[in-house]
Amino acid sequence: MEYTSLSPVAMFVNAGPVAKAVMIVLVAASIYTWVLILLGVYSVVKIGKAAREARAGGEVGVLGPIAAAGREVAAHELPGETIGEKRERVAEFMSRAAREFLTTEEGGLPNLAIISSTAPFIGLFGTVWGIMTSFASIAQSQDTSLAVVAPGIAEALAATAYGLAAAIPAAVAYNRIGASFARVGLQVAHYIEDEAFRLVAGAAPASQKREAA
Repeated sequence: MEYTSLSPVAMFVNAGPVAKAVMIVLVAASIYTWVLILLGVYSVVKIGKAAREARAGGEVGVLGPIAAAGREVAAHELPGETIGEKRERVAEFMSRAAREFLTTEEGGLPNLAIISSTAPFIGLFGTVWGIMTSFASIAQSQDTSLAVVAPGIAEALAATAYGLAAAIPAAVAYNRIGASFARVGLQVAHYIEDEAFRLVAGAAPASQKREAA
């Protein structure tokens, strides 16, 4: 193995079979990480936009299932239920729908967490294998010169670099996108409060509307 270039392609081409397998896994994990990042950012943007427009009286957009759950519950009257109790009931059902919706939209976050925590160890496996290769080369050649150990060490460091290239973006994205989902979740909660009040007050008699206000 001759490492005449530090490019990822050259490191992959010159690596041994085990190191190549490790690198392929890490490259696939890195590509998948960026797909999850793009999907997560898209979800955060569309949910935040829908929540803002819905609170301003516009289209509910992707929040349609939540609004539909509120309308369905508001259409049912319970004997002896006050306007405040009905509003709480509507908000509770809308919140359940919102939790299901947000859980679906956040589907990629656990995978980012898995990649960020496992990729370094996969890279470490490649690192250990590369060091073992160096020791095996020393034993076979009975020579400890740099020319003998360099290929295995280079293979080990390349595996480490591939692991970090997959893990670092995944860890950063997991924290940043998770925080963004928390913020849009709060916006959705505010929308639910507004919509529950509107649905109950709009369907109530005039005397109850004054009570709701």
